[in-house]
Amino acid sequence: MKKSILAGLVFFNGIVMVAQSKDEQMLKDIYKSGLTNAKCYDWLEHLSNKIGARLSGSDNAEKAVQYTKAQLETLGLDKVYLQEVMVPKWVRGEKETAFILDDKTKIAVPIAALGGSIATSKNGLTAELIEVQGIEELKILGDKIKGKIVFYNRPMDPVNIETFKSYGGCVDQRYAGAKEAAKLGAVGTIVRSMNLRLDDFPHTGAQSYGDLPASEYIPTAAISTNEAELLSKKLKSNPNLKFYFKQSCAQMEDVLSYNVVGEIKGSEHPETIMVVGGHLDSWDLADGSHDDGAGVVQSMEVLHIFKNLGYKPKNTIRVVLFMNEENGGRGGKKYEELAQLNKENHVFALESDSGGFSPRGFSFEADDANFNQILNWKSLFEPYLIHSFVKGHAGADIGPLSSFKIIKAGLKPDSQRYFDYHHALNDKFDAINKRELELGAATMAPLMYLIDQNDCKIIKKGFERSLF
Repeated sequence: MKKSILAGLVFFNGIVMVAQSKDEQMLKDIYKSGLTNAKCYDWLEHLSNKIGARLSGSDNAEKAVQYTKAQLETLGLDKVYLQEVMVPKWVRGEKETAFILDDKTKIAVPIAALGGSIATSKNGLTAELIEVQGIEELKILGDKIKGKIVFYNRPMDPVNIETFKSYGGCVDQRYAGAKEAAKLGAVGTIVRSMNLRLDDFPHTGAQSYGDLPASEYIPTAAISTNEAELLSKKLKSNPNLKFYFKQSCAQMEDVLSYNVVGEIKGSEHPETIMVVGGHLDSWDLADGSHDDGAGVVQSMEVLHIFKNLGYKPKNTIRVVLFMNEENGGRGGKKYEELAQLNKENHVFALESDSGGFSPRGFSFEADDANFNQILNWKSLFEPYLIHSFVKGHAGADIGPLSSFKIIKAGLKPDSQRYFDYHHALNDKFDAINKRELELGAATMAPLMYLIDQNDCKIIKKGFERSLF
């Protein structure tokens, strides 16, 4: 009896070792292809330097749609197509101007209107300031807000190693600060940029007036971290100083745009779909090379790697370049709407939208059973310095996907430098490191491969389903 058990264990371990060895070799092949034969850096160079900023609804966004579609067609995919999506069109207008007015002193301030903001009057807006550390302080100040420009000056917390946690801890003042200040009679708001370092780059980003009537909208803008520090210091010595800013932005009617989709048809389960993607739009201050040009070309590179290796996936693998993540999320919502309409079965989605820095791992939205299975693969990634497998937010564009029991994942690059560039004038191609960009794509492809190889299995017990 003992001999038969021992023999069985040896046989089982042999199978595991063979499978492990096969996977190890595949990962070596993927990384070799991704680091020696990649196109992602050249694709990004074109997106950034030949096209530039790609705010949804803009001419450049349309150019990016056509360029990426053409590049996907060169890869020999089974299908490349566009999905129509109506997107908001917000335009910045003339370059903004701002000054600190401290008695007879006039100090110029780097400033950028927040996305979705209204314009000031043609002559600009001048008013006294009141500084707060966040929205909660507004409730305490009450009537003191009326007639003032609210200055939100809560910085990102430098203590968090995971900088996205710091971003999440204070971004509410950018997104909802104008709405909440307007309710108390403020005439405008300015916000400290979401940036850990001190520099002169104001960072834009989306803001929302919520359900306020248009008559109560107030202009809102971001100032750089250096100028936020200066303004706070000036206010302490002169609480009665004034601030002036002028901007001419406007919200236009929605316009037609597109998601770009390319796919390799599954050889065994073509009806089962796995997605890898990033968002094609960017803010308008710069090229959007990190946010999210990097994620776009890395996602395209995953399919390029598979084609180079002659890999025939069991399930259909689809790259999706989403439009309008930055100021509306319309692309992700439209993709899910069409998936539901076409009764598509999505089992996995992977997003890259955290910059083109060195990859460190993935964050997963998955149940315990599936997450534990994924943890079994950590050892395969460790030779490539990929070690972080955690539960957490996967991505905004894949967020709407609601196929039953779908697993979602987000690539986690090193985040220490990301907010130096996020939504700012310096998010340009020269901030991209070629090797780090390629490593990101080469790290995404193995995860797609491993999940593809494990198939989709239906547990015939009620409506429960597991990927593994």
